[in-house]
Amino acid sequence: MSTTPDEHHPGQTPNPPPPSEAPLASLDELRRRIDEIDSALIRLLNDRARVVVEVGRYKRDTGTPIYAPHRESAVLKKVLAMNPGPLPARTVEAIYRELMSGSFLLERPLRIAYLGPAGSYSHQAATAHFGSSVEFVDVQDIAGVFGEVARGHADYGLVPIENTVGGGIVETLDAFRDCKPGDVTVYAEAMLRVRHNLLAGTPAAKVTRVFSKPEVFTQCRAWLTRNLPKAELVASPSSSRAVQLARELLDADPDCGAAAIASLLAGKLYGLHPLYESIEDNPNNVTRFLVLAKQEALPSGDDKTSAVFQTADKPGALAHVLVAFERCGVNLTHIDRRPSGRENWAHVFYIEAQGHRADEKLAKALHEAASHCIELRVLGSYPRATRLL
Repeated sequence: MSTTPDEHHPGQTPNPPPPSEAPLASLDELRRRIDEIDSALIRLLNDRARVVVEVGRYKRDTGTPIYAPHRESAVLKKVLAMNPGPLPARTVEAIYRELMSGSFLLERPLRIAYLGPAGSYSHQAATAHFGSSVEFVDVQDIAGVFGEVARGHADYGLVPIENTVGGGIVETLDAFRDCKPGDVTVYAEAMLRVRHNLLAGTPAAKVTRVFSKPEVFTQCRAWLTRNLPKAELVASPSSSRAVQLARELLDADPDCGAAAIASLLAGKLYGLHPLYESIEDNPNNVTRFLVLAKQEALPSGDDKTSAVFQTADKPGALAHVLVAFERCGVNLTHIDRRPSGRENWAHVFYIEAQGHRADEKLAKALHEAASHCIELRVLGSYPRATRLL
């Protein structure tokens, strides 16, 4: 005869009842615990800030740069390794970037130049990288960002250098080619996932002109061909300026058919609503930015080096330069070519290599490569960006 789960044979110990679960804390209790933690956090953050003030005093007395990319890299790496969750790593990084931004303010306010106006992807990258406690200066073209840093009007500048779809950014490459030795150095890099959006003040069927930066059209070429094959594509200095231009035309004539491709933030700032979101051809569309400075970055242990060179006018000169890096075991991660601007059919090359210029094998490769060049100029060594902003 079978027994039910509640029955047992004489002399046997019945199974103990399952332990009752602890009652859930009330919402008021949970909120009280959050308030206690917040109080402790504020106290600790201000304890940290008081130490930052002392650090700032030391930096001012010794002439040490306020922003140190190698230190930033080390701090982020350390806190992300300490994070057990459930808070996402991306959130922890954002919190600490904002903490460091507040630290800049306590040590000495910083001015950051970027390709504007506000709402551009450069603006988004600059804000995500430097936080909201610095002063931002919007400049009308990329060469102007170089100029602001070179003249000391801005402490740092941020410029786009490469996109995963469109490749190298021509204006930035030419600005590196044209700047004089000592004008600027490459101090850090950052990567931003870019989402393009068609912004307008009229229905999609009425769109006849689309404004944006030329590189943006390249990144949305397939979508534009399928959806707006007859629309005129009008180049503008930046994506956010494109939104301003479209808005100005629509204000003058609501039926003019003007639209722009830019960020959702730019649409909010200048009053254009999104007709279509995320129209980039590659959903993994990422733009890489470089931070410009007047000083050199110290080694972080995971660095890159940027340089420009013009080869000697002899057979195999470029091959000899590339072989110099290969022979020394240095990996080149990027190479671009631009007209020299000085004579027809002469070119300047922009390269990026793994390692810091202070590393023995990279220093050797640069020295050997220079022997095959009319000019080889190191633009800077800086920590490699490993995470998206």
